[in-house]
Amino acid sequence: MSRGLKILIGLVVALAALLAINTIIIDDQTKEAEVTVEGGQIISLPGGDLQVTDTGEPAGGAKGPPIVLLHCFACSLGWWDSMVEPLAREHRVIRIDLLGHGGSAKPGSGYAIADQGALVAGALDRLGAQGAVVVGHSLGGAVAVSVAEQASELVDRVVIIDEAPDSGYGDSDFLASLTMTPVIGEAMWRVSIDAVVEKAYERAFAPGYEISDGFADPDQVVRDKEAMTYTAYDEIAAEEEHYTDEIPLDERIQAVAVPLMVIFGSEDQSFDPTSSLAAYDDVPGARLETIEGAGHSPNVEKPRETARLIEEFAGSGVLESKPPARGGGSNPDGRPRGEGRGQGGPG
Repeated sequence: MSRGLKILIGLVVALAALLAINTIIIDDQTKEAEVTVEGGQIISLPGGDLQVTDTGEPAGGAKGPPIVLLHCFACSLGWWDSMVEPLAREHRVIRIDLLGHGGSAKPGSGYAIADQGALVAGALDRLGAQGAVVVGHSLGGAVAVSVAEQASELVDRVVIIDEAPDSGYGDSDFLASLTMTPVIGEAMWRVSIDAVVEKAYERAFAPGYEISDGFADPDQVVRDKEAMTYTAYDEIAAEEEHYTDEIPLDERIQAVAVPLMVIFGSEDQSFDPTSSLAAYDDVPGARLETIEGAGHSPNVEKPRETARLIEEFAGSGVLESKPPARGGGSNPDGRPRGEGRGQGGPG
Protein backbone atom coordinates (compact mmCIF):
# COMPACT_ATOMS: atom_id res chain seq x y z
CA MET A 1 0.00 0.00 0.00
CA SER A 2 1.43 3.35 -1.01
CA ARG A 3 2.21 6.01 1.55
CA GLY A 4 -0.32 8.38 -0.06
CA LEU A 5 -3.13 5.83 0.18
CA LYS A 6 -2.29 5.16 3.83
CA ILE A 7 -2.50 8.89 4.56
CA LEU A 8 -5.85 9.12 2.76
CA ILE A 9 -7.27 6.16 4.68
CA GLY A 10 -5.99 7.66 7.92
CA LEU A 11 -7.69 10.97 7.15
CA VAL A 12 -10.97 9.23 6.33
CA VAL A 13 -10.84 7.23 9.58
CA ALA A 14 -10.03 10.37 11.56
CA LEU A 15 -12.87 12.28 9.92
CA ALA A 16 -15.30 9.44 10.64
CA ALA A 17 -14.18 9.39 14.27
CA LEU A 18 -14.61 13.14 14.58
CA LEU A 19 -18.09 12.96 13.06
CA ALA A 20 -19.05 10.16 15.44
CA ILE A 21 -17.75 12.07 18.46
CA ASN A 22 -19.49 15.24 17.30
CA THR A 23 -22.77 13.32 16.90
CA ILE A 24 -22.53 11.98 20.45
CA ILE A 25 -21.71 15.41 21.90
CA ILE A 26 -24.42 17.23 19.94
CA ASP A 27 -27.09 14.63 20.73
CA ASP A 28 -26.32 14.76 24.46
CA GLN A 29 -26.64 18.53 24.83
CA THR A 30 -29.25 19.96 27.18
CA LYS A 31 -29.87 23.49 28.46
CA GLU A 32 -31.54 24.91 31.54
CA ALA A 33 -34.22 27.56 31.26
CA GLU A 34 -33.10 31.17 31.56
CA VAL A 35 -34.66 34.61 31.24
CA THR A 36 -33.59 35.98 27.87
CA VAL A 37 -36.04 38.84 27.29
CA GLU A 38 -37.11 41.91 29.22
CA GLY A 39 -40.09 41.07 31.41
CA GLY A 40 -39.52 37.34 31.08
CA GLN A 41 -40.15 34.93 33.92
CA ILE A 42 -39.54 31.21 34.35
CA ILE A 43 -42.44 28.95 35.29
CA SER A 44 -41.26 25.61 36.67
CA LEU A 45 -43.45 22.67 35.69
CA PRO A 46 -43.06 18.89 36.05
CA GLY A 47 -42.33 18.42 32.34
CA GLY A 48 -39.89 21.32 31.99
CA ASP A 49 -39.39 25.00 32.75
CA LEU A 50 -40.91 27.58 30.41
CA GLN A 51 -40.06 31.23 29.84
CA VAL A 52 -43.15 33.44 29.58
CA THR A 53 -43.99 37.12 29.36
CA ASP A 54 -47.26 38.47 30.72
CA THR A 55 -48.50 42.02 30.17
CA GLY A 56 -51.08 41.65 32.93
CA GLU A 57 -54.44 43.39 32.80
CA PRO A 58 -54.59 46.57 30.68
CA ALA A 59 -55.01 49.90 32.47
CA GLY A 60 -58.70 50.30 33.18
CA GLY A 61 -59.31 46.56 32.97
CA ALA A 62 -59.41 44.06 30.16
CA LYS A 63 -62.17 44.38 27.58
CA GLY A 64 -61.70 40.87 26.29
CA PRO A 65 -60.26 37.44 27.14
CA PRO A 66 -56.55 36.78 27.65
CA ILE A 67 -54.64 36.21 24.43
CA VAL A 68 -51.93 33.55 24.46
CA LEU A 69 -49.29 33.58 21.72
CA LEU A 70 -47.38 30.42 20.76
CA HIS A 71 -44.55 30.71 18.24
CA CYS A 72 -43.37 28.58 15.32
CA PHE A 73 -40.73 25.85 15.09
CA ALA A 74 -37.13 27.04 15.65
CA CYS A 75 -38.47 30.45 16.70
CA SER A 76 -39.23 32.15 20.02
CA LEU A 77 -41.67 34.50 21.69
CA GLY A 78 -39.74 37.33 19.99
CA TRP A 79 -41.67 36.57 16.80
CA TRP A 80 -44.69 38.26 18.44
CA ASP A 81 -42.90 41.47 19.48
CA SER A 82 -44.72 43.74 17.02
CA MET A 83 -48.14 42.39 18.01
CA VAL A 84 -47.98 42.77 21.78
CA GLU A 85 -48.62 46.52 21.92
CA PRO A 86 -51.81 46.59 19.79
CA LEU A 87 -53.25 43.49 21.48
CA ALA A 88 -52.37 44.61 25.01
CA ARG A 89 -54.53 47.73 24.79
CA GLU A 90 -57.61 45.70 25.63
CA HIS A 91 -56.30 42.23 26.49
CA ARG A 92 -53.91 40.51 28.81
CA VAL A 93 -51.24 39.11 26.47
CA ILE A 94 -49.18 36.07 27.41
CA ARG A 95 -46.30 34.80 25.28
CA ILE A 96 -44.66 31.45 25.89
CA ASP A 97 -41.38 29.99 24.67
CA LEU A 98 -42.26 26.39 23.86
CA LEU A 99 -40.08 23.69 25.38
CA GLY A 100 -36.82 23.49 23.43
CA HIS A 101 -37.00 27.10 22.26
CA GLY A 102 -35.90 30.56 23.38
CA GLY A 103 -35.38 30.83 27.13
CA SER A 104 -37.28 27.64 27.97
CA ALA A 105 -35.53 24.42 29.00
CA LYS A 106 -34.01 22.07 26.42
CA PRO A 107 -34.14 18.60 27.97
CA GLY A 108 -33.07 15.39 26.28
CA SER A 109 -36.65 14.27 25.63
CA GLY A 110 -40.30 15.16 26.23
CA TYR A 111 -41.04 17.07 23.02
CA ALA A 112 -44.24 15.31 21.91
CA ILE A 113 -46.96 17.81 20.96
CA ALA A 114 -49.21 16.41 23.69
CA ASP A 115 -46.41 17.09 26.19
CA GLN A 116 -45.96 20.62 24.82
CA GLY A 117 -49.71 21.19 25.12
CA ALA A 118 -49.74 19.94 28.70
CA LEU A 119 -46.89 22.30 29.60
CA VAL A 120 -48.68 25.30 28.09
CA ALA A 121 -51.88 24.34 29.90
CA GLY A 122 -49.90 24.07 33.14
CA ALA A 123 -48.39 27.51 32.62
CA LEU A 124 -51.80 29.08 31.91
CA ASP A 125 -53.27 27.42 34.98
CA ARG A 126 -50.37 28.72 37.08
CA LEU A 127 -50.96 32.22 35.69
CA GLY A 128 -54.72 32.02 36.29
CA ALA A 129 -55.46 32.61 32.60
CA GLN A 130 -58.75 30.89 31.85
CA GLY A 131 -61.06 31.30 28.87
CA ALA A 132 -58.14 32.39 26.70
CA VAL A 133 -57.84 32.86 22.98
CA VAL A 134 -54.88 30.62 22.18
CA VAL A 135 -53.05 31.73 19.04
CA GLY A 136 -50.49 29.43 17.45
CA HIS A 137 -48.17 30.16 14.55
CA SER A 138 -47.25 27.02 12.58
CA LEU A 139 -45.89 24.58 15.22
CA GLY A 140 -47.67 26.76 17.77
CA GLY A 141 -50.94 26.05 15.98
CA ALA A 142 -50.55 22.32 16.60
CA VAL A 143 -49.72 23.01 20.25
CA ALA A 144 -52.75 25.32 20.57
CA VAL A 145 -55.01 22.51 19.38
CA SER A 146 -53.36 20.15 21.86
CA VAL A 147 -54.05 22.60 24.70
CA ALA A 148 -57.72 22.69 23.69
CA GLU A 149 -57.81 18.89 23.61
CA GLN A 150 -56.40 18.57 27.12
CA ALA A 151 -57.71 21.63 28.97
CA SER A 152 -60.83 22.98 27.29
CA GLU A 153 -61.69 25.04 30.37
CA LEU A 154 -58.64 27.18 29.70
CA VAL A 155 -59.44 27.77 26.02
CA ASP A 156 -62.29 29.94 24.75
CA ARG A 157 -61.21 29.77 21.11
CA VAL A 158 -58.22 28.89 18.93
CA VAL A 159 -56.42 30.79 16.17
CA ILE A 160 -54.15 28.84 13.82
CA ILE A 161 -51.70 30.86 11.72
CA ASP A 162 -50.13 29.16 8.68
CA GLU A 163 -50.25 25.59 9.94
CA ALA A 164 -51.77 23.09 7.51
CA PRO A 165 -53.96 20.27 8.83
CA ASP A 166 -51.15 17.79 8.15
CA SER A 167 -47.77 17.64 6.43
CA GLY A 168 -49.19 16.61 3.06
CA TYR A 169 -50.08 20.21 2.16
CA GLY A 170 -46.49 21.28 1.52
CA ASP A 171 -43.22 20.18 0.00
CA SER A 172 -40.05 19.13 1.78
CA ASP A 173 -37.16 21.59 1.91
CA PHE A 174 -33.86 19.99 0.87
CA LEU A 175 -31.63 22.04 3.19
CA ALA A 176 -33.89 21.43 6.17
CA SER A 177 -34.05 17.72 5.36
CA LEU A 178 -30.25 17.54 5.42
CA THR A 179 -30.17 19.08 8.91
CA MET A 180 -32.29 16.17 10.13
CA THR A 181 -30.17 13.45 8.52
CA PRO A 182 -28.17 11.44 11.13
CA VAL A 183 -24.49 12.45 11.42
CA ILE A 184 -24.83 14.98 8.57
CA GLY A 185 -27.37 16.96 10.54
CA GLU A 186 -25.21 17.11 13.64
CA ALA A 187 -22.20 18.18 11.57
CA MET A 188 -24.19 20.97 9.89
CA TRP A 189 -25.45 22.06 13.31
CA ARG A 190 -21.88 22.40 14.57
CA VAL A 191 -20.51 24.43 11.66
CA SER A 192 -23.54 26.42 10.47
CA ILE A 193 -22.83 30.10 9.88
CA ASP A 194 -25.19 33.04 10.10
CA ALA A 195 -25.74 33.34 6.35
CA VAL A 196 -26.71 29.66 6.10
CA VAL A 197 -29.10 29.99 9.05
CA GLU A 198 -30.78 33.01 7.50
CA LYS A 199 -31.09 31.17 4.19
CA ALA A 200 -32.89 28.32 5.93
CA TYR A 201 -35.43 30.76 7.40
CA GLU A 202 -36.35 32.28 4.03
CA ARG A 203 -39.19 29.80 3.56
CA ALA A 204 -40.83 31.24 6.66
CA PHE A 205 -41.50 34.51 4.81
CA ALA A 206 -42.81 35.77 1.48
CA PRO A 207 -40.33 35.65 -1.43
CA GLY A 208 -38.01 38.64 -1.30
CA TYR A 209 -38.93 39.63 2.25
CA GLU A 210 -36.01 41.16 4.18
CA ILE A 211 -36.02 39.07 7.35
CA SER A 212 -34.12 41.57 9.50
CA ASP A 213 -36.83 44.19 8.84
CA GLY A 214 -39.36 42.16 10.80
CA PHE A 215 -37.55 42.16 14.13
CA ALA A 216 -36.20 44.69 16.59
CA ASP A 217 -33.09 42.50 16.73
CA PRO A 218 -31.86 41.99 13.15
CA ASP A 219 -30.15 38.77 14.29
CA GLN A 220 -33.32 37.31 15.83
CA VAL A 221 -33.44 34.18 13.66
CA VAL A 222 -29.76 33.42 14.27
CA ARG A 223 -30.24 33.77 18.03
CA ASP A 224 -33.31 31.53 17.91
CA LYS A 225 -31.36 28.78 16.16
CA GLU A 226 -28.43 29.13 18.56
CA ALA A 227 -30.77 28.90 21.55
CA MET A 228 -31.87 25.39 20.57
CA THR A 229 -30.07 22.10 20.98
CA TYR A 230 -29.87 19.68 18.08
CA THR A 231 -31.97 17.15 20.00
CA ALA A 232 -34.75 19.69 20.48
CA TYR A 233 -34.56 20.74 16.83
CA ASP A 234 -34.67 17.20 15.47
CA GLU A 235 -37.25 15.75 17.85
CA ILE A 236 -39.71 18.65 17.74
CA ALA A 237 -39.85 18.56 13.94
CA ALA A 238 -40.54 14.82 14.00
CA GLU A 239 -43.13 15.12 16.77
CA GLU A 240 -45.03 17.87 14.97
CA GLU A 241 -45.27 15.77 11.83
CA HIS A 242 -46.36 12.72 13.84
CA TYR A 243 -49.09 14.67 15.66
CA THR A 244 -50.65 16.23 12.57
CA ASP A 245 -50.35 13.14 10.40
CA GLU A 246 -51.81 10.81 13.03
CA ILE A 247 -55.00 12.91 13.23
CA PRO A 248 -55.10 16.10 11.10
CA LEU A 249 -55.71 19.37 12.92
CA ASP A 250 -59.06 20.04 11.27
CA GLU A 251 -60.35 16.73 12.63
CA ARG A 252 -58.88 17.35 16.07
CA ILE A 253 -60.45 20.80 16.40
CA GLN A 254 -63.85 19.47 15.32
CA ALA A 255 -63.66 16.87 18.09
CA VAL A 256 -63.14 19.49 20.82
CA ALA A 257 -65.71 21.90 19.30
CA VAL A 258 -63.76 25.07 20.10
CA PRO A 259 -64.40 28.13 17.88
CA LEU A 260 -61.63 28.40 15.30
CA MET A 261 -60.08 31.04 13.10
CA VAL A 262 -57.40 30.13 10.56
CA ILE A 263 -55.12 32.77 9.02
CA PHE A 264 -52.80 32.15 6.08
CA GLY A 265 -50.43 34.44 4.24
CA SER A 266 -51.17 34.38 0.53
CA GLU A 267 -47.47 33.82 -0.27
CA ASP A 268 -46.79 30.99 2.19
CA GLN A 269 -43.83 28.94 0.92
CA SER A 270 -44.18 26.13 3.47
CA PHE A 271 -47.81 25.08 2.95
CA ASP A 272 -50.28 25.66 0.14
CA PRO A 273 -52.69 28.32 1.48
CA THR A 274 -55.62 27.53 -0.81
CA SER A 275 -55.86 23.81 -0.14
CA SER A 276 -55.04 24.24 3.55
CA LEU A 277 -57.85 26.74 4.06
CA ALA A 278 -60.21 24.55 2.05
CA ALA A 279 -59.58 21.68 4.48
CA TYR A 280 -60.33 23.89 7.49
CA ASP A 281 -63.56 24.99 5.79
CA ASP A 282 -64.96 21.64 6.88
CA VAL A 283 -64.77 22.76 10.52
CA PRO A 284 -68.22 24.03 11.59
CA GLY A 285 -68.18 27.78 12.23
CA ALA A 286 -64.53 28.23 11.25
CA ARG A 287 -63.49 31.72 10.20
CA LEU A 288 -60.94 31.65 7.38
CA GLU A 289 -58.73 34.63 6.55
CA THR A 290 -56.01 35.33 3.99
CA ILE A 291 -53.48 38.13 4.46
CA GLU A 292 -52.37 39.27 1.03
CA GLY A 293 -48.65 39.68 0.46
CA ALA A 294 -47.64 37.84 3.62
CA GLY A 295 -45.76 34.57 3.64
CA HIS A 296 -45.65 31.87 6.31
CA SER A 297 -45.26 34.43 9.12
CA PRO A 298 -47.88 37.20 8.88
CA ASN A 299 -47.40 37.87 12.60
CA VAL A 300 -43.95 39.22 11.64
CA GLU A 301 -44.59 40.44 8.10
CA LYS A 302 -48.03 42.02 8.66
CA PRO A 303 -48.38 42.32 12.45
CA ARG A 304 -51.02 45.07 12.56
CA GLU A 305 -53.33 43.28 10.16
CA THR A 306 -52.82 39.99 11.98
CA ALA A 307 -53.49 41.63 15.35
CA ARG A 308 -56.67 43.24 14.01
CA LEU A 309 -58.05 39.86 12.91
CA ILE A 310 -57.24 38.30 16.28
CA GLU A 311 -58.88 41.19 18.15
CA GLU A 312 -62.01 40.89 16.04
CA PHE A 313 -62.18 37.16 16.64
CA ALA A 314 -61.49 37.50 20.37
CA GLY A 315 -64.34 39.99 20.70
CA SER A 316 -66.85 38.16 18.53
CA GLY A 317 -69.94 36.54 20.00
CA VAL A 318 -71.19 33.03 19.49
CA LEU A 319 -70.21 31.95 16.01
CA GLU A 320 -72.88 30.78 13.61
CA SER A 321 -72.81 27.04 13.12
CA LYS A 322 -72.08 25.63 9.70
CA PRO A 323 -73.53 22.40 8.31
CA PRO A 324 -71.91 19.20 9.63
CA ALA A 325 -68.38 18.67 8.35
CA ARG A 326 -67.86 16.72 5.17
CA GLY A 327 -65.59 13.72 5.36
CA GLY A 328 -62.18 14.03 3.78
CA GLY A 329 -59.70 11.23 3.51
CA SER A 330 -57.23 12.69 1.04
CA ASN A 331 -55.35 15.85 0.17
CA PRO A 332 -56.34 17.99 -2.84
CA ASP A 333 -53.82 16.20 -5.07
CA GLY A 334 -55.29 12.80 -4.24
CA ARG A 335 -52.57 11.60 -1.85
CA PRO A 336 -53.72 10.05 1.43
CA ARG A 337 -53.74 12.64 4.18
CA GLY A 338 -50.45 12.82 6.01
CA GLU A 339 -48.38 11.65 3.05
CA GLY A 340 -45.42 13.94 2.45
CA ARG A 341 -43.69 16.44 4.65
CA GLY A 342 -44.61 20.08 4.44
CA GLN A 343 -42.29 21.44 7.05
CA GLY A 344 -38.64 20.81 7.56
CA GLY A 345 -37.15 24.21 8.24
CA PRO A 346 -38.36 26.98 10.52
CA GLY A 347 -42.06 27.47 10.68
